[in-house]
Amino acid sequence: MGYTQFEKIPISKERLETMLQEQVDELVDAIDEMQREHCEKFSIKQAELKKKSLMERLEALQNDKTDNTITFEELGVDRLYVDEAHYYKNLFTYTKMQNIPGISTTDAKKTTDMYEKCRYLNEINGGRCGIVFASGTPISNSMCEMYTMQRYLQPDRLRDEGLGFFDSWASNFGKTVTAVELSPEGKGFRTKTRFAKFHNLPELMAMFKEIADIKTADQLNLDVPEAEFIINKVPASDAQKEMVDELSDRARLVREKQVEPEEDNMLKIVNDGRKLALDQRLMNPDLPDEPNSKVNICVKNVLDVYETTKAQHSTQMIFYDQSTPSKMFNVYDDIREKLIAAGVKPDEIAFIQNAKNEKEKDALFEKVRKAEVRILLGSTVMMGIGTNVQDKLIALHDLDVPWQPSDLEQRSGRIIRQGNENKHVKIFRYVTEGTFNSYLWVRHEAA
Repeated sequence: MGYTQFEKIPISKERLETMLQEQVDELVDAIDEMQREHCEKFSIKQAELKKKSLMERLEALQNDKTDNTITFEELGVDRLYVDEAHYYKNLFTYTKMQNIPGISTTDAKKTTDMYEKCRYLNEINGGRCGIVFASGTPISNSMCEMYTMQRYLQPDRLRDEGLGFFDSWASNFGKTVTAVELSPEGKGFRTKTRFAKFHNLPELMAMFKEIADIKTADQLNLDVPEAEFIINKVPASDAQKEMVDELSDRARLVREKQVEPEEDNMLKIVNDGRKLALDQRLMNPDLPDEPNSKVNICVKNVLDVYETTKAQHSTQMIFYDQSTPSKMFNVYDDIREKLIAAGVKPDEIAFIQNAKNEKEKDALFEKVRKAEVRILLGSTVMMGIGTNVQDKLIALHDLDVPWQPSDLEQRSGRIIRQGNENKHVKIFRYVTEGTFNSYLWVRHEAA
């Protein structure tokens, strides 16, 4: 059965109490190890807070007198299949490492639920986990995600090898690397430490292959088009340069703790930086429409492909995540108006957001497959997984940069796909130089 059908059905209170107590015991062992190694007091304090949180959850569960109508165990499920399993990668990790990207030190409800169900199914299957994970990108953004997959699927193996504590696993198989990289706000450089290299790789892969059947694209030998990647580098406008300077000043104040988090923080700065890199009018609608902006370069490329493939009725997709259709200025309406002004028929352009439910989405996708809609615009989340419109796709446009390298693979997978009648396709990628765009592209290339 598919896992999503059971996400809201809880494990029984009795079994959950046992699991929570096991996690408390694991955390106590981790704290003891930290103390033996004389690590930073902050790390121990953080672990103690997590222990307190688990104890409070355990106490609340024990005091809960309500009865659930049905529990997960009562369903009689002994095996689950989880597609796109990389969506469950942010599982809380106990560690003394600080400020290392990719290590999740905060709880997420869906990953905790998945972990608890994995432990239950592992128990009733005699150590052979009754869960099948499927993913094209099991390690989508960080090497730590391999450890997470192992925690889900082979916890007993990790414990037997003395690798249940992340820091033990990391000391055996990983290495942190400090390098100079672009700052997130897009101006200047900084040093950043990342968990970026494996060692003892044969031993790690031997263990991982006990739970993983790995197939690469070249092994599958699928009949997919050959893609030409075309990079369009666009210089920042004067207004964008000024705003990048402002973002840099804001980032400095945040790093120096001169502003309160609710007033300003790096997440706000990064989001503003992504909007600015897409189009300066997203930051200030009164700013001019720069002729050489990447939105306008994209429109030009779309029109060129549209005209040269009229006879074949080829189709195109445009991806970006930082703008949505609305009454205010947005990139969707801006692109649509420019395409129509250049001669594209209005009904040949569609936004993925116009499909309000699965039935409408299926109808829209059928129109793209038949080339009744020749240009489809949307975000990675709404137009990535499950979008099978490849039949006549000749070009795909990455107008902005998604957060993770795996998101780029999801986008490309819409066009480099079996069932595409075109043997050669184009993927256009657009970069506004000197902005947060550049930072993300450099990160993705390094990954």
